[in-house]
Amino acid sequence: MNISELLKTSDAVSVRRVYGEPYEKDGLTIIPAAKVFGGGGGGGGHDEEKHQEGEGGGYGLGGRPAGAYVIRGSEVKWEPAVDPNRIVTVLGFVAAVYLLVRPRVAKVKARSKRRH
Repeated sequence: MNISELLKTSDAVSVRRVYGEPYEKDGLTIIPAAKVFGGGGGGGGHDEEKHQEGEGGGYGLGGRPAGAYVIRGSEVKWEPAVDPNRIVTVLGFVAAVYLLVRPRVAKVKARSKRRH
């Protein structure tokens, strides 16, 4: 794939990827939404001594649920998505920091008690 073809694929990050197809049932409409991100890069070069040219590139796209718009009659409500992986990651990070800092805090408290 050359760089000009890579740039044509940039329409992959568009509003079509952010909002899913609406789901309707019993007067309730749900429109899912996601956070979508992407990036790409490329380059080219040429060696005059060997009379060679080359180019290359890459593109990445990712996304995760953000929530959904819930429409009931004329009322529209935003319902954020809950990401259990993110919650577990944050709780694990907080626990690790606590376990690493706790002995140091205990040492500082013990030193201050000895001084007074």
